[in-house]
Amino acid sequence: MRMSIASHHAKRRPVLTVIGKTSVRWARQSRFLCAMSSTSHRAELSRADEEMKASFTAFVADPAFPCLGAKAALNSGSQILRVYRELGAKECATELARDLEAFIFSDVRRTNAFATFVAIFREPRALSEKQFEDLLWLALQQLHQIDVLRHAWNAKVSSDTANARFAFSFAHEPLYVVGLHGGSSRRSRRFGWPTLVFNPHEQFERLRHDGNWTKMQETIRRRDIALQASINPMLSDFGDQSEARQYSGRAVEADWSPPFKISGGAPPKSSGCPIAH
Repeated sequence: MRMSIASHHAKRRPVLTVIGKTSVRWARQSRFLCAMSSTSHRAELSRADEEMKASFTAFVADPAFPCLGAKAALNSGSQILRVYRELGAKECATELARDLEAFIFSDVRRTNAFATFVAIFREPRALSEKQFEDLLWLALQQLHQIDVLRHAWNAKVSSDTANARFAFSFAHEPLYVVGLHGGSSRRSRRFGWPTLVFNPHEQFERLRHDGNWTKMQETIRRRDIALQASINPMLSDFGDQSEARQYSGRAVEADWSPPFKISGGAPPKSSGCPIAH
């Protein structure tokens, strides 16, 4: 009986070894397939992101597009494009904050008369003007919450969104924000993906100082009328009313105020700024 049992176990061991080797092979193949799937997914996202960037470039390059500053940044190679997953997502705000700060302190921004940072988001795409506006201000609030740990609000502009001298400040740099999305009522803001464009205020200050801003502003507004047969009702000169009303592109109500709050104590007083939008 002992010989029989020993013989029985001797026969089973090779079978168990084969099964073990097969399991290892299956595990290795599974990991390989998962890695291949992940690599393929990243490649698809990369291709899609490049298509989004190309679409934005074509959008700005269109002869009918009214903004001359954006065209100048594109033509000089100082239009920086980045793609993120979702507008309003916290992890995307962290990525955007890192990239936006890098842009602000970059040679591209310092050495070009026109430089702009463009943040394109893959999602969400089907947005009403109000929905996009809410997400835009959520994103700006998230950026501010990150920025306040490192930088003070620039004292050249007000941090009060109701103040006529308000401008968004990030990395101590005043920025004029332009929102675009597929549901915008303004054709110049109607782009297939939700997008935030950050323009340094100093560019407008330089134009104002050189006496070129008024002419450029009038040309842009004529081009906007040619595109849509009407001027954007939210446009105003800096100092007349808060530029916060212009960011989303929606025609906001007279008593409108955005859901945006300053952190870190009382906002600094504005020392004034000579630019106009």
